[in-house]
Amino acid sequence: MPLSVIATPIGNLDDVSARALETLKSVDVLYCEDTRVTAKLLARYEIRVPLQSYREEVHRQKIGEIIALLADGKHVGLVSDAGTPGVSDPGSWLIRDILAAAPETIISPIPGPSAAVAALSISGFPGDEFVFLGFPPHKKGRAAFLKAAMQEPRSAVLYESTHRIEKALEALAEIDPARPLVVCRELTKMHETIYRGTAVLILERLKATSTKGEFVIVISRK
Repeated sequence: MPLSVIATPIGNLDDVSARALETLKSVDVLYCEDTRVTAKLLARYEIRVPLQSYREEVHRQKIGEIIALLADGKHVGLVSDAGTPGVSDPGSWLIRDILAAAPETIISPIPGPSAAVAALSISGFPGDEFVFLGFPPHKKGRAAFLKAAMQEPRSAVLYESTHRIEKALEALAEIDPARPLVVCRELTKMHETIYRGTAVLILERLKATSTKGEFVIVISRK
């Protein structure tokens, strides 16, 4: 049986696809980052399937179990807390190790929401070529990471947390104070806010509204 890699809503639960719902109903076991988060989505659509936790910290303990389930003919599902598994989460490790152990395994993508693509789609910046950079390092290599993002010849998309968004914008302002940016806060959620302008301008507006939430930063190409 296959491993189904299922994209789930990044905020608004109505964004789940009909195919994703049918796949969630069909799996024998569903692996997720946080069972409490996934349980809310399943409860909304009255889906009852066994849930198992799969996070970075338990990868080594879980990989053998998952490979055994697939070998036993079980239909296994994989979701992240939000968005598409394998993008800035350890789902990519799981798929890598499954293919190494059992290369004949059928791995099916069930596409859906992605915060990076959603932000790029409304940025107004060229989307014919772009680079997704994930989260900046917390400490070592952070300055070099942000400098490289600003020097990209393509539109660049990165994520940032509520705890570091101010420092990220301050650093981007120092590198290139005139570069146009789009910062998306809490995409698809009740307090969704889109900020456009330079890093300095956006930082001022953020401080005047809220720096709480999950952020996507889109940088126009150099």
